[in-house]
Amino acid sequence: MTLRTNGANALQKFVLSFCPQERVTALFPDVRKRRLRQNPLIRDMIAETSLNSADFIYPLFISDEVNARKPIASMPGIFQLSAENALIEIGKALEVGVKAFMIFGVPSEKDQEATSAWMGHGVVQQAVKKIKQNFGSDVYVITDTCLCEYMSHGHCGVYLDGKVLNDPSLEILAKTALSQAEAGADMVAPSDMMDGRVIIIREVLDEAGYQDVPIMAYSAKYSSSLYSPFREAAESAPSSGDRKSYQMDYRNVREAMEEIRLDVGEGADIVMVKPAMAYQDVIFQARQIVDIPLAVYNVSGEYSMVKAAAQNGWIDEQAFVLELLSGFKRSGADLIVTYHAVDAAKWLK
Repeated sequence: MTLRTNGANALQKFVLSFCPQERVTALFPDVRKRRLRQNPLIRDMIAETSLNSADFIYPLFISDEVNARKPIASMPGIFQLSAENALIEIGKALEVGVKAFMIFGVPSEKDQEATSAWMGHGVVQQAVKKIKQNFGSDVYVITDTCLCEYMSHGHCGVYLDGKVLNDPSLEILAKTALSQAEAGADMVAPSDMMDGRVIIIREVLDEAGYQDVPIMAYSAKYSSSLYSPFREAAESAPSSGDRKSYQMDYRNVREAMEEIRLDVGEGADIVMVKPAMAYQDVIFQARQIVDIPLAVYNVSGEYSMVKAAAQNGWIDEQAFVLELLSGFKRSGADLIVTYHAVDAAKWLK
């Protein structure tokens, strides 16, 4: 009762000295926000952000080695898989509600034209055919459309005299996207960061009769130190130089918004921000400027840090992963590409 007399008035006057009256309708003790945190039921009822298995896209590394199930040392629980073993992994994921998969190829042969990226019997093309033959419309297959895994030099485009050439790379990227669509991919996802690749891919797909195949553009893909484990998994590290001339400078955000606007204008159906953990300001700003679906990529280095901390007993893996993924959704993401997909889906069940 004391709080509702002189003490309360003094407290309210103090608070109101910092908060204009028109912005405050009531104060303590009349307002007690803890009332709606008393138990899990009410917390779930008023939660502003929801997370479920339909939000997740599970990346798979497909090798053309027979019966491959090669563990990735820097990514505990992640493997290079043969197409047959990928079918087993997909089956397990379906059991917990994960239905979308992003396919990366790990070919045995590479050259300077990325031939195995676009040939009809390439590792990704063969894997997509098997996946769709076995699971049909029960799974949604997204193919990574890039060249780094297939180029002998490890860059994401045509490489000449120490430079990655933009325009000559577009034709190869478009051929790759078309071959993936022909194999049965539900969606293609260009991750190369070449200027103009979205419009070129859209035109090639449309001309070939694949108007209904959407494009998920890696629109704001930053040059990040967090990709190292992926490069082990995909065997895609550049043999010389770096990717800073085509991937974005991590110091920039206005540039990211322009990249996103350009990809939307060129016909992207979904845009992506990558990485995710240190880029939630970019995710939030992207959400403000586009109404189409927004994806984020919870990248390999982020996954590996969480796994290392969990294995050392420094964090509760389940609690942290669900908090992390919820943070991406809260920032504005609709879809999350994550190596945690299957575990997170189990925990959510």
